[in-house]
Amino acid sequence: MKDFRKFPEAARREATRALQIAVNGETADSAKPMKGPGAGIFEIALRYRTDAYRVVYAVQLGADIYVLHAFQKKSKTGIKTPKQDVDLVKARLRQVRRMLK
Repeated sequence: MKDFRKFPEAARREATRALQIAVNGETADSAKPMKGPGAGIFEIALRYRTDAYRVVYAVQLGADIYVLHAFQKKSKTGIKTPKQDVDLVKARLRQVRRMLK
């Protein structure tokens, strides 16, 4: 994921740690259920200096964890995740579900 590689090193480390916790069947403090796409979709919220970064992953799709999207949040509307990012997560979730059938 090219966007993830653009994250600051500290944010990448924290996201990787949170994903490892998810792989072990638990939820990191920085991960919360994401509203909108459906059950089993989590959003890791990361703060680095004055910027915000997000990693969205799915856990209830078989035995694997699927990272659906990683992005720097640039919303001008407060804490809400921008619609274009939510739509991208939904599209990628549909792709993963089709792939698993």
